[in-house]
Amino acid sequence: MSKKVVLAYSGGLDTSVIIKWLANKGYDVIAYMADVGQGSDFTTYKKRALATGAVKCVVEDLKNEFVKDFVFKSLKADAIYENGYLLATALSRPIIAKGLVETAHKEGAEYVAHGCTGKGNDQVRFEVTIRSLDPKLKILAPVREWELKTRTEEIEYAKDNSIPIDTTKKKPYSIDVNLWGISIESGKLEDPYYEPDEDIYQLTKGINKAMALPAYVEIEFSKGVPVKLNGKAMNGVSLIAKLAKVAGDAGVGRSDMIENRLVGIKSREIYEAPAGWALYTAHKALESLVLDRETLHFKDQIAQKYAELAYYGLWYTPLKEALDKFIDETQKKVSGVVKLKLHKGNCSVAGRKSPNSLYKKELATYEEGDVFDQSLAKGFIELWGLPYKGSHSK
Repeated sequence: MSKKVVLAYSGGLDTSVIIKWLANKGYDVIAYMADVGQGSDFTTYKKRALATGAVKCVVEDLKNEFVKDFVFKSLKADAIYENGYLLATALSRPIIAKGLVETAHKEGAEYVAHGCTGKGNDQVRFEVTIRSLDPKLKILAPVREWELKTRTEEIEYAKDNSIPIDTTKKKPYSIDVNLWGISIESGKLEDPYYEPDEDIYQLTKGINKAMALPAYVEIEFSKGVPVKLNGKAMNGVSLIAKLAKVAGDAGVGRSDMIENRLVGIKSREIYEAPAGWALYTAHKALESLVLDRETLHFKDQIAQKYAELAYYGLWYTPLKEALDKFIDETQKKVSGVVKLKLHKGNCSVAGRKSPNSLYKKELATYEEGDVFDQSLAKGFIELWGLPYKGSHSK
Protein backbone atom coordinates (compact mmCIF):
# COMPACT_ATOMS: atom_id res chain seq x y z
CA MET A 1 0.00 0.00 0.00
CA SER A 2 1.37 3.42 -0.97
CA LYS A 3 2.19 5.91 1.76
CA LYS A 4 0.34 9.23 1.52
CA VAL A 5 2.20 12.44 2.27
CA VAL A 6 0.87 16.00 2.16
CA LEU A 7 3.60 18.37 1.00
CA ALA A 8 3.64 22.11 1.64
CA TYR A 9 4.13 23.03 -2.01
CA SER A 10 5.12 26.48 -3.25
CA GLY A 11 5.82 25.73 -6.90
CA GLY A 12 9.43 26.78 -6.41
CA LEU A 13 12.70 24.91 -6.79
CA ASP A 14 12.87 22.99 -3.51
CA THR A 15 9.30 21.72 -3.34
CA SER A 16 9.13 20.91 -7.07
CA VAL A 17 12.21 18.73 -6.72
CA ILE A 18 10.78 17.19 -3.54
CA ILE A 19 7.67 15.93 -5.38
CA LYS A 20 9.81 13.91 -7.77
CA TRP A 21 12.18 12.78 -5.01
CA LEU A 22 9.33 11.52 -2.78
CA ALA A 23 7.49 9.92 -5.68
CA ASN A 24 10.63 8.00 -6.59
CA LYS A 25 10.70 6.65 -3.03
CA GLY A 26 7.19 5.29 -3.32
CA TYR A 27 5.10 8.03 -1.73
CA ASP A 28 1.79 9.26 -3.06
CA VAL A 29 2.40 13.01 -2.89
CA ILE A 30 -0.52 15.37 -2.31
CA ALA A 31 0.71 18.90 -3.02
CA TYR A 32 -0.87 21.46 -0.69
CA MET A 33 -0.84 25.14 -1.69
CA ALA A 34 -2.10 27.82 0.69
CA ASP A 35 -3.01 31.13 -0.91
CA VAL A 36 -1.78 33.74 1.58
CA GLY A 37 -1.58 36.48 -1.03
CA GLN A 38 1.59 35.49 -2.84
CA GLY A 39 0.00 36.26 -6.19
CA SER A 40 1.02 32.89 -7.62
CA ASP A 41 -0.38 31.46 -10.80
CA PHE A 42 -1.97 28.54 -8.97
CA THR A 43 -3.31 27.01 -12.18
CA THR A 44 0.20 26.79 -13.61
CA TYR A 45 1.70 25.50 -10.36
CA LYS A 46 -1.06 22.93 -9.98
CA LYS A 47 -0.27 21.61 -13.46
CA ARG A 48 3.44 21.66 -12.56
CA ALA A 49 2.83 19.63 -9.40
CA LEU A 50 0.81 16.99 -11.22
CA ALA A 51 3.26 16.83 -14.13
CA THR A 52 6.14 16.42 -11.69
CA GLY A 53 4.53 13.43 -9.97
CA ALA A 54 1.94 14.56 -7.42
CA VAL A 55 -1.23 12.47 -7.32
CA LYS A 56 -3.29 15.48 -6.28
CA CYS A 57 -2.90 19.22 -5.73
CA VAL A 58 -5.03 21.05 -3.16
CA VAL A 59 -5.24 24.86 -3.32
CA GLU A 60 -6.84 26.69 -0.39
CA ASP A 61 -7.60 30.42 -0.17
CA LEU A 62 -6.48 31.53 3.30
CA LYS A 63 -5.94 35.25 2.68
CA ASN A 64 -8.76 36.57 4.88
CA GLU A 65 -7.90 34.23 7.74
CA PHE A 66 -4.21 35.06 7.38
CA VAL A 67 -4.86 38.78 7.70
CA LYS A 68 -7.46 38.57 10.47
CA ASP A 69 -5.90 35.94 12.73
CA PHE A 70 -2.19 36.39 12.09
CA VAL A 71 -1.18 39.67 10.43
CA PHE A 72 -3.49 41.98 12.37
CA LYS A 73 -2.74 40.24 15.67
CA SER A 74 0.93 40.91 15.04
CA LEU A 75 0.16 44.51 14.07
CA LYS A 76 -1.81 45.11 17.27
CA ALA A 77 1.20 43.79 19.17
CA ASP A 78 3.59 46.11 17.22
CA ALA A 79 5.73 43.02 16.68
CA ILE A 80 8.95 43.57 14.71
CA TYR A 81 11.86 41.13 14.95
CA GLU A 82 15.22 42.82 15.57
CA ASN A 83 13.83 46.22 14.56
CA GLY A 84 13.65 45.37 10.85
CA TYR A 85 11.50 42.33 10.09
CA LEU A 86 7.70 42.53 10.13
CA LEU A 87 7.48 38.73 10.15
CA ALA A 88 5.71 38.18 6.82
CA THR A 89 7.11 34.70 6.24
CA ALA A 90 7.08 33.80 9.93
CA LEU A 91 3.38 34.66 10.26
CA SER A 92 2.43 32.56 7.22
CA ARG A 93 4.03 29.35 8.49
CA PRO A 94 1.60 28.49 11.31
CA ILE A 95 -1.47 28.96 9.11
CA ILE A 96 0.10 26.87 6.32
CA ALA A 97 1.06 24.19 8.85
CA LYS A 98 -2.51 24.18 10.16
CA GLY A 99 -3.72 23.70 6.58
CA LEU A 100 -1.28 20.81 6.14
CA VAL A 101 -2.61 19.07 9.23
CA GLU A 102 -6.24 19.56 8.25
CA THR A 103 -5.56 18.31 4.70
CA ALA A 104 -3.72 15.26 6.04
CA HIS A 105 -6.79 14.43 8.13
CA LYS A 106 -9.12 14.83 5.14
CA GLU A 107 -6.91 12.76 2.82
CA GLY A 108 -6.10 10.05 5.34
CA ALA A 109 -2.37 10.74 5.14
CA GLU A 110 -0.03 9.76 7.95
CA TYR A 111 2.84 11.91 6.67
CA VAL A 112 3.32 15.63 6.05
CA ALA A 113 6.39 17.17 4.42
CA HIS A 114 8.02 20.56 3.90
CA GLY A 115 10.87 21.95 1.82
CA CYS A 116 12.82 23.73 4.56
CA THR A 117 16.57 23.47 5.00
CA GLY A 118 18.31 22.46 8.19
CA LYS A 119 19.74 25.97 8.50
CA GLY A 120 16.50 27.90 8.38
CA ASN A 121 13.79 28.99 10.76
CA ASP A 122 10.86 27.63 8.76
CA GLN A 123 11.60 24.00 9.62
CA VAL A 124 11.04 24.89 13.28
CA ARG A 125 7.89 26.88 12.57
CA PHE A 126 6.33 24.09 10.53
CA GLU A 127 7.29 21.19 12.75
CA VAL A 128 6.51 22.78 16.12
CA THR A 129 3.09 23.85 14.81
CA ILE A 130 2.35 20.45 13.29
CA ARG A 131 3.27 18.66 16.50
CA SER A 132 1.21 21.13 18.52
CA LEU A 133 -1.86 20.39 16.41
CA ASP A 134 -1.35 16.64 15.82
CA PRO A 135 1.68 14.91 17.39
CA LYS A 136 0.76 11.62 15.66
CA LEU A 137 1.59 12.88 12.17
CA LYS A 138 5.01 11.89 10.84
CA ILE A 139 7.08 14.72 9.38
CA LEU A 140 9.40 14.42 6.37
CA ALA A 141 12.05 17.02 5.59
CA PRO A 142 13.79 15.86 2.37
CA VAL A 143 16.14 18.85 2.05
CA ARG A 144 17.74 17.87 5.37
CA GLU A 145 18.54 14.33 4.21
CA TRP A 146 18.80 14.10 0.44
CA GLU A 147 21.99 13.91 -1.62
CA LEU A 148 21.56 17.37 -3.21
CA LYS A 149 23.91 19.60 -1.24
CA THR A 150 23.61 22.92 -3.10
CA ARG A 151 20.97 24.91 -4.94
CA THR A 152 23.04 24.47 -8.10
CA GLU A 153 22.72 20.69 -7.73
CA GLU A 154 18.97 21.07 -7.24
CA ILE A 155 18.73 23.10 -10.44
CA GLU A 156 20.64 20.38 -12.28
CA TYR A 157 18.35 17.70 -10.80
CA ALA A 158 15.30 19.65 -11.97
CA LYS A 159 16.81 19.98 -15.45
CA ASP A 160 17.68 16.27 -15.63
CA ASN A 161 14.16 15.29 -14.56
CA SER A 162 12.36 17.82 -16.80
CA ILE A 163 10.95 19.69 -13.79
CA PRO A 164 9.94 23.24 -14.80
CA ILE A 165 11.28 25.86 -12.36
CA ASP A 166 11.67 29.64 -12.26
CA THR A 167 15.07 29.71 -10.52
CA THR A 168 18.21 30.02 -12.63
CA LYS A 169 21.93 29.98 -11.88
CA LYS A 170 22.15 33.64 -12.87
CA LYS A 171 19.45 34.64 -10.38
CA PRO A 172 19.53 32.00 -7.67
CA TYR A 173 17.69 33.99 -4.99
CA SER A 174 15.32 32.29 -2.58
CA ILE A 175 12.15 34.38 -2.44
CA ASP A 176 9.09 33.94 -0.26
CA VAL A 177 6.05 36.13 -0.96
CA ASN A 178 2.74 36.75 0.74
CA LEU A 179 0.27 39.57 1.19
CA TRP A 180 2.22 41.08 4.10
CA GLY A 181 5.63 41.17 2.43
CA ILE A 182 8.56 39.49 0.71
CA SER A 183 11.66 37.74 2.04
CA ILE A 184 14.73 37.47 -0.21
CA GLU A 185 17.96 35.57 0.50
CA SER A 186 20.77 33.45 -0.98
CA GLY A 187 22.86 34.02 -4.10
CA LYS A 188 24.96 37.17 -4.13
CA LEU A 189 23.16 38.37 -1.01
CA GLU A 190 25.18 35.92 1.07
CA ASP A 191 28.01 38.47 0.92
CA PRO A 192 26.94 41.00 3.59
CA TYR A 193 28.99 43.73 1.86
CA TYR A 194 27.24 43.25 -1.47
CA GLU A 195 24.69 45.93 -2.34
CA PRO A 196 21.48 44.31 -3.62
CA ASP A 197 20.64 44.83 -7.27
CA GLU A 198 17.48 46.84 -7.85
CA ASP A 199 15.96 44.02 -9.85
CA ILE A 200 15.50 41.84 -6.75
CA TYR A 201 12.89 44.23 -5.35
CA GLN A 202 9.31 43.51 -6.32
CA LEU A 203 7.09 45.72 -4.15
CA THR A 204 9.11 48.90 -3.70
CA LYS A 205 10.68 51.41 -6.05
CA GLY A 206 14.20 52.68 -5.58
CA ILE A 207 14.65 56.26 -4.41
CA ASN A 208 15.54 57.44 -7.92
CA LYS A 209 12.36 55.94 -9.36
CA ALA A 210 10.00 56.71 -6.50
CA MET A 211 7.30 59.33 -6.89
CA ALA A 212 8.67 62.86 -7.06
CA LEU A 213 5.88 64.31 -4.91
CA PRO A 214 4.86 62.97 -1.50
CA ALA A 215 1.75 60.83 -1.17
CA TYR A 216 -0.59 61.33 1.77
CA VAL A 217 -2.81 58.56 3.11
CA GLU A 218 -5.28 58.45 5.96
CA ILE A 219 -5.72 55.20 7.85
CA GLU A 220 -8.61 54.71 10.24
CA PHE A 221 -8.34 52.14 13.03
CA SER A 222 -11.02 50.51 15.16
CA LYS A 223 -9.71 48.84 18.32
CA GLY A 224 -6.24 48.55 16.80
CA VAL A 225 -7.38 47.14 13.45
CA PRO A 226 -7.19 49.20 10.23
CA VAL A 227 -10.69 49.47 8.74
CA LYS A 228 -10.56 52.42 6.32
CA LEU A 229 -8.07 53.82 3.82
CA ASN A 230 -8.58 57.45 2.78
CA GLY A 231 -12.08 57.34 4.23
CA LYS A 232 -13.14 54.21 2.34
CA ALA A 233 -14.09 51.11 4.31
CA MET A 234 -12.13 48.03 3.18
CA ASN A 235 -11.54 44.50 4.34
CA GLY A 236 -8.04 43.73 5.52
CA VAL A 237 -6.88 42.00 2.34
CA SER A 238 -7.96 44.87 0.08
CA LEU A 239 -6.60 47.54 2.41
CA ILE A 240 -3.17 45.94 2.60
CA ALA A 241 -2.99 45.44 -1.18
CA LYS A 242 -4.01 49.05 -1.90
CA LEU A 243 -1.67 50.53 0.68
CA ALA A 244 1.23 48.36 -0.48
CA LYS A 245 0.96 49.86 -3.96
CA VAL A 246 0.93 53.46 -2.72
CA ALA A 247 3.72 52.98 -0.17
CA GLY A 248 5.79 50.84 -2.54
CA ASP A 249 5.61 53.50 -5.27
CA ALA A 250 6.98 55.94 -2.70
CA GLY A 251 9.91 53.62 -1.97
CA VAL A 252 8.70 52.76 1.54
CA GLY A 253 9.19 49.35 3.12
CA ARG A 254 12.71 48.00 2.55
CA SER A 255 14.91 46.30 5.16
CA ASP A 256 18.43 44.92 4.74
CA MET A 257 19.35 42.91 7.82
CA ILE A 258 22.01 40.72 9.34
CA GLU A 259 19.55 38.62 11.28
CA ASN A 260 19.96 36.18 14.14
CA ARG A 261 18.25 32.97 13.11
CA LEU A 262 16.66 30.67 15.64
CA VAL A 263 19.17 27.89 14.88
CA GLY A 264 22.05 30.11 16.03
CA ILE A 265 23.59 31.43 12.82
CA LYS A 266 23.48 34.90 11.32
CA SER A 267 22.01 35.40 7.87
CA ARG A 268 21.66 38.28 5.46
CA GLU A 269 18.01 38.95 4.63
CA ILE A 270 16.28 41.48 2.40
CA TYR A 271 12.67 42.29 3.20
CA GLU A 272 9.95 44.35 1.58
CA ALA A 273 6.81 45.26 3.51
CA PRO A 274 5.46 48.61 2.27
CA ALA A 275 1.95 48.22 3.69
CA GLY A 276 3.35 46.73 6.86
CA TRP A 277 5.68 49.63 7.62
CA ALA A 278 2.96 52.17 6.87
CA LEU A 279 0.43 50.42 9.11
CA TYR A 280 2.99 49.89 11.87
CA THR A 281 3.96 53.56 11.83
CA ALA A 282 0.33 54.65 11.92
CA HIS A 283 -0.62 52.17 14.64
CA LYS A 284 2.23 53.26 16.91
CA ALA A 285 1.29 56.90 16.38
CA LEU A 286 -2.30 56.24 17.39
CA GLU A 287 -1.25 54.25 20.46
CA SER A 288 0.94 57.15 21.58
CA LEU A 289 -2.17 59.34 21.53
CA VAL A 290 -4.57 57.08 23.45
CA LEU A 291 -2.54 54.83 25.78
CA ASP A 292 -1.29 55.96 29.17
CA ARG A 293 2.45 56.05 29.77
CA GLU A 294 2.84 52.86 31.82
CA THR A 295 0.72 50.75 29.47
CA LEU A 296 2.54 52.13 26.44
CA HIS A 297 5.99 51.49 27.90
CA PHE A 298 5.12 48.00 29.10
CA LYS A 299 3.56 47.13 25.75
CA ASP A 300 6.86 47.97 24.06
CA GLN A 301 8.43 45.14 26.06
CA ILE A 302 5.61 42.80 25.11
CA ALA A 303 6.10 43.68 21.43
CA GLN A 304 9.63 42.29 21.44
CA LYS A 305 8.58 39.05 23.12
CA TYR A 306 5.61 38.68 20.75
CA ALA A 307 7.90 39.10 17.74
CA GLU A 308 10.24 36.45 19.12
CA LEU A 309 7.40 33.98 19.66
CA ALA A 310 6.21 34.46 16.06
CA TYR A 311 9.75 34.23 14.71
CA TYR A 312 10.59 31.15 16.80
CA GLY A 313 7.55 29.19 15.62
CA LEU A 314 5.75 29.39 18.97
CA TRP A 315 2.44 30.74 17.67
CA TYR A 316 0.25 28.01 19.16
CA THR A 317 1.58 28.27 22.70
CA PRO A 318 0.08 29.28 26.07
CA LEU A 319 2.28 32.38 26.40
CA LYS A 320 1.34 33.72 22.97
CA GLU A 321 -2.36 33.15 23.67
CA ALA A 322 -2.04 34.94 27.02
CA LEU A 323 -0.26 37.87 25.38
CA ASP A 324 -3.07 38.13 22.82
CA LYS A 325 -5.54 38.67 25.66
CA PHE A 326 -3.38 41.42 27.18
CA ILE A 327 -2.88 43.08 23.80
CA ASP A 328 -6.61 43.00 22.99
CA GLU A 329 -7.26 44.74 26.30
CA THR A 330 -4.82 47.52 25.38
CA GLN A 331 -6.48 47.99 21.99
CA LYS A 332 -9.99 48.79 23.24
CA LYS A 333 -9.42 52.54 22.82
CA VAL A 334 -6.99 52.42 19.88
CA SER A 335 -9.48 53.95 17.46
CA GLY A 336 -8.96 57.01 15.32
CA VAL A 337 -7.32 58.33 12.16
CA VAL A 338 -3.65 58.74 11.31
CA LYS A 339 -2.37 60.74 8.34
CA LEU A 340 0.91 59.53 6.83
CA LYS A 341 3.33 61.23 4.45
CA LEU A 342 5.08 58.80 2.10
CA HIS A 343 8.03 60.18 0.15
CA LYS A 344 11.31 58.88 -1.26
CA GLY A 345 11.58 55.89 1.08
CA ASN A 346 10.37 57.75 4.16
CA CYS A 347 7.14 57.16 6.06
CA SER A 348 6.32 59.87 8.57
CA VAL A 349 3.29 60.80 10.63
CA ALA A 350 1.64 64.00 9.42
CA GLY A 351 -1.24 63.97 11.89
CA ARG A 352 -3.35 61.86 14.23
CA LYS A 353 -6.74 62.18 15.95
CA SER A 354 -8.94 60.03 18.15
CA PRO A 355 -12.09 60.41 20.25
CA ASN A 356 -10.10 58.62 22.98
CA SER A 357 -7.12 60.98 22.88
CA LEU A 358 -5.30 61.57 26.17
CA TYR A 359 -3.57 64.63 24.73
CA LYS A 360 -4.88 67.83 26.34
CA LYS A 361 -3.87 71.04 24.62
CA GLU A 362 -4.73 73.10 27.69
CA LEU A 363 -2.09 71.19 29.64
CA ALA A 364 0.55 71.03 26.89
CA THR A 365 0.33 74.61 25.56
CA TYR A 366 2.72 77.42 26.43
CA GLU A 367 0.28 79.96 25.05
CA GLU A 368 -2.97 81.49 26.23
CA GLY A 369 -5.35 78.95 27.76
CA ASP A 370 -2.63 77.14 29.75
CA VAL A 371 -4.19 75.56 32.88
CA PHE A 372 -1.07 73.74 34.09
CA ASP A 373 -0.07 75.00 37.55
CA GLN A 374 3.67 75.40 37.17
CA SER A 375 4.09 76.21 40.88
CA LEU A 376 3.54 72.52 41.63
CA ALA A 377 6.69 71.55 39.75
CA LYS A 378 9.08 72.63 42.53
CA GLY A 379 7.63 70.23 45.08
CA PHE A 380 7.37 67.42 42.55
CA ILE A 381 11.07 67.77 41.66
CA GLU A 382 12.08 67.82 45.34
CA LEU A 383 10.25 64.55 46.02
CA TRP A 384 11.32 62.90 42.76
CA GLY A 385 15.00 63.63 43.37
CA LEU A 386 14.97 63.02 47.13
CA PRO A 387 16.56 59.52 46.99
CA TYR A 388 19.51 60.90 45.01
CA LYS A 389 20.14 64.10 46.95
CA GLY A 390 23.86 64.32 47.65
CA SER A 391 24.54 60.90 46.14
CA HIS A 392 27.52 62.20 44.15
CA SER A 393 28.71 65.04 46.37
CA LYS A 394 32.35 65.14 47.39
